[in-house]
Amino acid sequence: MIIERPSSARGQVQAGWLDSRHTFSFGGYYDPAWMGFGALRVINEDRVDPGAGFAPHRHANMEILSYVLSGRLAHQGSADDGGVIGAGELQWMSAGHGVEHSEYNASDSEPVHFLQIWVQPDRLNAQPAYAKREAVAAADGEFVLLASRDGAHGGLPVRQDLRLYSLALTPGSSARRLLDAGRLYWLQVAQGRVEAGGRTLEAGDALGFRDESAELVLTGLGDSTADLLFFDLPPVG
Repeated sequence: MIIERPSSARGQVQAGWLDSRHTFSFGGYYDPAWMGFGALRVINEDRVDPGAGFAPHRHANMEILSYVLSGRLAHQGSADDGGVIGAGELQWMSAGHGVEHSEYNASDSEPVHFLQIWVQPDRLNAQPAYAKREAVAAADGEFVLLASRDGAHGGLPVRQDLRLYSLALTPGSSARRLLDAGRLYWLQVAQGRVEAGGRTLEAGDALGFRDESAELVLTGLGDSTADLLFFDLPPVG
């Protein structure tokens, strides 16, 4: 089964300094048909005005990933000493038994554009943890592993049976991925335009794959490089 999630169907929250698009139910946006996809609970595409951001607040028992598309995001949390992440970098914060943090645009003149991703952990009330992955200059069409369970296969050590990849495709270039019917997969187009399994996807569009064993073929379209995130997730139950 292939599940389509067009960008235009996402929830939207605007708060003056914030423009946020919600792939799944979050905050004031609720749709019982879109409560998540397996362990993947949240993908919010956020654009934050210069100098603005999210004041300190608390989370528990959630793996929180921030992937910056442009600009710079400043982080401060009780599980670490804080820092700034830039375009192409990924931040991981495991909330564990409870953590307080804030996220702000690190610039007073330029907006920041990033994806905030929540993944349900495979254990409860663990010790909070934090790490950052620097941007990787990958070959065109190469899947780059960003995060994996406990760091067993490289990448950031998320507490879930997950492998998260990034993929850059220039126009006309292709990549292939063999899908296992025993896993769940989520493809999120962060930037650019691609063809995926015969479907044309724009920035913000996504596809979910359940009980699929075919080879997925991805091809870059348009006149700019496409930036994709590919989630390899455990089955439900």
